[in-house]
Amino acid sequence: MIPETSREQASDEAYMRLALRIAQRGLGRVEPNPMVGCVIVRDGHIIGQGFHRRFGGRHAEINAMRACTADIAGATVYVTLEPCCPGEKKTPPCVEALIAARVRRVIIGAIDPNPQVAGGGVRMLEEAGIATRVGICEGDAQDLIAPFTKWITRKRPWVIAKWAQSVDGRIATRTRDSKWISDEIMRADAHRVRGRVDAIIIGAETAIADDPMLTNRVSRSRRVATRVVIDPTLRCATKSLQLRATARQTPTLIYHAADAEPSRVSAIESDGCVARLVPNNKGGSVRLSVDAILADLAERGFTNVLVEGGASTTGAFFDAGAVDEINCYIAPKLIGGAESLSAIGGAGVGAVADAPNLRNPRWRRLGEGWLLTGRI
Repeated sequence: MIPETSREQASDEAYMRLALRIAQRGLGRVEPNPMVGCVIVRDGHIIGQGFHRRFGGRHAEINAMRACTADIAGATVYVTLEPCCPGEKKTPPCVEALIAARVRRVIIGAIDPNPQVAGGGVRMLEEAGIATRVGICEGDAQDLIAPFTKWITRKRPWVIAKWAQSVDGRIATRTRDSKWISDEIMRADAHRVRGRVDAIIIGAETAIADDPMLTNRVSRSRRVATRVVIDPTLRCATKSLQLRATARQTPTLIYHAADAEPSRVSAIESDGCVARLVPNNKGGSVRLSVDAILADLAERGFTNVLVEGGASTTGAFFDAGAVDEINCYIAPKLIGGAESLSAIGGAGVGAVADAPNLRNPRWRRLGEGWLLTGRI
């Protein structure tokens, strides 16, 4: 590792923040890999930059090196994640390419969270005589790869809870009318979120009441999310739903309990849906185990999932402590009523002191309303 002056530290942070911004261009395309950005600087000038564009494609460092407008030898490389070292990779290891290019310094945002390779890239660089510095903008670098870290270390996907509500926190009236609380601009943004996840999760009540398609009809993302329904008794098998009618075109997975009628299992499987038995939850607003569902989704290679409700399903994920991030669309409407539906059901917390706080909450004006995002 190398010591740095305050001026060098400030310069390193500025270039790393640029690399972090560039990395986000890979959102929705690189998963299950993490987003990574890279900036290459020589003699105080940026000579190349790149990011990981798609899963299976070249890594950020290689894209940045290919984009260089000057000789890389002696340059400083800023990369948001520790460069990969030799192993079972879809692409050649970046460390070897950096060593071969004879770069002078490599500044790293975060160490690879995979315990099998963590620190290996740094060791190889230093053994080759290349100076390294780790931990520049580390918090932001770790936030960038948080979904990947959770998948690698905990074998669970990143969970985003999404809903649209009135100013007073209602998602439907007392008659259960909910179309439309959000406006077209909000709904278009929600579709873009669908374009960056592996699965969209709803409960049976929402599947039957709203008969949604759960597809991305706005974003140009090629990613097709699997539609997931939590339906303990397979009530969906008794209804004519769009999810069933289009199951052969869009993957559809339905989780059910052991007491679901075999005839209902056969009915949805004949439509092309996948029926998956999971154990019951110990209490809570949803009968099935949220953790068992997430474990199964992780085994299928899913790193990011979107919970779209309704209230009971969203509440069950909050009660299980499974939600990592929220996207809350707030319309300038007031619904009121003791019997109207709140955004988050379930048991909730017993004391305000126990309520989870959003980390780095961000407000954005969107259409006629607002979008609140944050991590838990």
